[in-house]
Amino acid sequence: MNRPVPTVRVVGHNDTRLWGLTPRERIARIAAKAGLAMASAERVGPELVINSDFAFDPQWIGFMLDRPETVLTVDGAPAMAFTYAAEAAAAMASGGVPQLTTVRAEDHADFYNQALRKREKPFLERLTPASVSGIERQSYYGAYKGVTDILTKYLWPEIALVLTRLCARLGISPNMVTTVGALGCVLATVAFWYGYYWTGMAVGFVFMVLDTVDGKLARCTITSSHWGNIFDHGIDLVHPLFWWWAWAEGLTAWGLGLSHDDFIFVMGVMVAGYIIQRVIEGIFIRRFKMHIHIWERFDSQFRLITARRNPNMVILFVSLLFSRPDIGLNAVAWWTVISCVVHFVRLGQAEWQHRKGHPITSWLDEPA
Repeated sequence: MNRPVPTVRVVGHNDTRLWGLTPRERIARIAAKAGLAMASAERVGPELVINSDFAFDPQWIGFMLDRPETVLTVDGAPAMAFTYAAEAAAAMASGGVPQLTTVRAEDHADFYNQALRKREKPFLERLTPASVSGIERQSYYGAYKGVTDILTKYLWPEIALVLTRLCARLGISPNMVTTVGALGCVLATVAFWYGYYWTGMAVGFVFMVLDTVDGKLARCTITSSHWGNIFDHGIDLVHPLFWWWAWAEGLTAWGLGLSHDDFIFVMGVMVAGYIIQRVIEGIFIRRFKMHIHIWERFDSQFRLITARRNPNMVILFVSLLFSRPDIGLNAVAWWTVISCVVHFVRLGQAEWQHRKGHPITSWLDEPA
């Protein structure tokens, strides 16, 4: 017998906006993403009752749905309740705590986010005008992947936070940001092709920052979509090879053009290496049901510098400082080979351990 699907009921009144959304608007979007309908005036079946005085990470929805007949509290105040009891909504609306099993949010502070590859403390705080800035910061950084490249992790998070806030206030959608970024990606490619490397670097930097903004904006405003993911990830998957090819073509303008054989060799190595590295990552996911970058601590650390677009751009940037973009391109080719070897060895080591009966689990699954 199938259990009835719970609905979501919002109690209280709060006009404080988070990422440009009222609490009711934000809760409705979170509910829709979770496949839940908003409750009607007439009560039917179990309800997840949410206090609009609080802002919360969407992970708390799944947490509560696994705990029927409980009330989640923060500093003793009720934030959510999952129950069949009609009295719960009335009690919370009047500021009281429903007569249910109490679960303190303070006792459940450590979650593992599979999608973002990290352990985190999801936010659940009282929403007031004074707390908006701090909650938005927590929401934004909560949307960051725990395992990513060195630039995304350390260089531009604060820049992207400002832009994400601005886009949310102006009603700019993530797909709009992705579209602008895609145009910048094309312009950078053209600049590289004609040897305008510094111009291409500047435009490429803007594109790379916007590539962070669109994803964070989608998560923070609860507007991620299937098409948006395809659009964003499709560009991410395809464009690096065009950038490296354009860079190689642009060397002619600097008097450093590669010979035909060298061009074929370097580009062959970079294309083959890029594809092989992606294939290895795909095999690891299919074989062990997780990303290779989160297996052991070494893999997460190596992800900071592995031969993906952003670390490769650091190599090319340094080569420009010495006016030797040709050496930069060759260095990227060699780093691609080294990264492929590292990933191939790690795949082999994981397979060897698996065949010996050792479970392949992520170090992030270990208690903090």
